[in-house]
Amino acid sequence: MHALGGRHGIADSSLPGLAFVIAYTASGQDLNAAIWTAVGLGVVMFAIRLVRRETLQFAIAGLIGVAIAAFIAKQTGRAEDFFLPGLLLNIAYGSAWAISIAVRWPLLGVIVGPLIGEDMSWRKDPEKLRVYSRASWIWVALFALRLAVQLPLYFADELVALGVAKTAMGFPVFALAAWLSYLVLRDGGIDLRGRREAEARS
Repeated sequence: MHALGGRHGIADSSLPGLAFVIAYTASGQDLNAAIWTAVGLGVVMFAIRLVRRETLQFAIAGLIGVAIAAFIAKQTGRAEDFFLPGLLLNIAYGSAWAISIAVRWPLLGVIVGPLIGEDMSWRKDPEKLRVYSRASWIWVALFALRLAVQLPLYFADELVALGVAKTAMGFPVFALAAWLSYLVLRDGGIDLRGRREAEARS
């Protein structure tokens, strides 16, 4: 969760979109008002991180994402295009996870291995490679599910439903995928306490 931004990282990327939809609807479909509301919220969230001296990596990424989304929506004049970058990212992420499994470098192993002190040694163990591959399919399914729900709403110009779906399929679905991944790794014999924790106790 920490490596992928956790709750704050997901909030940085999802809440401005919800604010965009609310402002667009409340202002009588004023695109400029919606854009400035979303960008303003992104700036406020960045400022809060800065004041609290929290990690800025995901706040910066979220702010840049909002700026790009706002720019695209402004250029096209379509409010739905505010969500286009997020849809494209889901396509890219889903493809990357699927390709990583195909080439036998499942991304979950690449992420989790260093965190638990295994680095990339798990690739030499066929069973661990299979377990990380199975768990990585959960993340392919996550991005595919988001696209299956959100793409039809985007093409149907259902802005409110799209904004609600994006928010609902943010942290809750992410947390579910993380929990399912944990279960698969644990049941597959991956020691999630890791070598570092064992060494710290010894």
